[in-house]
Amino acid sequence: MQLEQQVILITGASTGIGAALAVLLASRYPGIRLGLAARSLERLEAVAATCRQAGAEVCVVPTDMAQPEQVKALAAKVLQQFGRVDALVSNAGYGQMGPIELVPTAAVEQQFKVNLLGAITLIQAVIPVMRQQGGGRIITVSSLGGRVAFPLGGLYSASKFALEGLSDALRMELEPFNIKVSVIEPGPVATEFFEAANRQLEKSIANLAETPYGAAVQNLDSLNQRLTRQAWSPEQVADVIIKALQANYPKPRYIAATGGSILLWLMTKVLPTKAVDLFWQRFYGVHLIKKAWQQRA
Repeated sequence: MQLEQQVILITGASTGIGAALAVLLASRYPGIRLGLAARSLERLEAVAATCRQAGAEVCVVPTDMAQPEQVKALAAKVLQQFGRVDALVSNAGYGQMGPIELVPTAAVEQQFKVNLLGAITLIQAVIPVMRQQGGGRIITVSSLGGRVAFPLGGLYSASKFALEGLSDALRMELEPFNIKVSVIEPGPVATEFFEAANRQLEKSIANLAETPYGAAVQNLDSLNQRLTRQAWSPEQVADVIIKALQANYPKPRYIAATGGSILLWLMTKVLPTKAVDLFWQRFYGVHLIKKAWQQRA
């Protein structure tokens, strides 16, 4: 079935990668049917209006991925309107940054509810439909941080590592039903990710600058600025997702970052673990923690 004949369900579709993907699909494949989900109805409707103007039929479903009943209702509403789901792009997610020691349990739970458990609930809802209709595609949006962990982002990486393990298992389990599973691994992307991560960090951990990790945390703003300069646009990542949607034999993983393949090869295959650790410690300012702590002692 050509993409313009398909029903594509996209989570996290109100901004960033999800919104860019919806608009690109609508503009390139008039007649495509899109299920769009995110928390903000206002933003979803703005994206949906652009897609409808381009010729797409759109089902808008405000959804909090941390609420299982809302996630199940999302799948039900899209199926009620369109009668099928040919591809799910599980894109909703955010980054809970901060030292693992200091992140409150409630914030840990929220990170995994949105990034992992919500995705699992939605995937479980669409698998029987895809199997019945003869096949489908499930695309999970992970991160380079789902392959290589970094300090001050351990919980985000843990959620993405788990999402990648889930996707690997699904790829093997669902192959008999012609349901193809792929993972997209973006690097830095020019979205609201860093701003949202900083807001979440400030919300979850009070007086962070005064903790033993303060020296590194104060380095985050300049680090985020450097990463933003290297960032891909949401449309570039959306192009990679469309390649995965179109491919007759999609790859298990698609890297969406300049130099990402080389970086992962070096970090996972070539360099010793100690060297990788030292690189990330300096990149994220962890060496400043040691210096500040020694001075305090």
